[in-house]
Amino acid sequence: MNTMIDWSLYLVTDKELCLGRPLLDIVESAISGGVSVVQLREKNCTTREFVDIGKSLLKILRPKKIPLIINDRLDILLAIGADGLHIGQQDLHYHDARSLLDKNSEKKFLLGLSVENIEQVKEAKNYDLSYMALSPLYSTTTKKDAAPPWGLDGLKMVRQNTNCPLIAIGGINTQNASEIIKAGANGLAIVSALCSSPSPQKAAIEFIKTINAAKNEMAQDNKQ
Repeated sequence: MNTMIDWSLYLVTDKELCLGRPLLDIVESAISGGVSVVQLREKNCTTREFVDIGKSLLKILRPKKIPLIINDRLDILLAIGADGLHIGQQDLHYHDARSLLDKNSEKKFLLGLSVENIEQVKEAKNYDLSYMALSPLYSTTTKKDAAPPWGLDGLKMVRQNTNCPLIAIGGINTQNASEIIKAGANGLAIVSALCSSPSPQKAAIEFIKTINAAKNEMAQDNKQ
């Protein structure tokens, strides 16, 4: 897996938000619109179902060189040979996760960590992370046990405290995407705005247009 990951549009799956449509169809549609990273996050399926879905996703994503990140379940990652692991503050501790990942393969796995406050950001400064996810950026109904929102000011503060790639998640749509990128996010993690969209492809295209426009505007400002 190429270590130069484009974090711009990061799809987080949720089978229950797919409006009865097959999850694989949603993912295929979304990546055809520009999704560059996929996280398999399925809280309500058996381990065997999780493995089967993961293997099917790899068949879609590997030819396109799009990384598949597994939420929380290190055993699933190792069972299917996915590209990375995402952990939260209540999951496997970073040090244990990194140690087990490094021990089980010669390749370098991606490892992402959700951060909910500035103390966790500072603690993670010396971690070997692929990215940090600010969770949640805005209030969201997708995650029932979410911490207080970071907001744009929180995102700007984190950007000043780390050089690690930052992924914003929670309450994000095409109307607020531009301001989030300009505040310092490297990418946007999207759940319902893609999974529940009538056309995940069209929704992804709109996100990519907005993200690229914001990044281009920032690049122009930096030249002046």
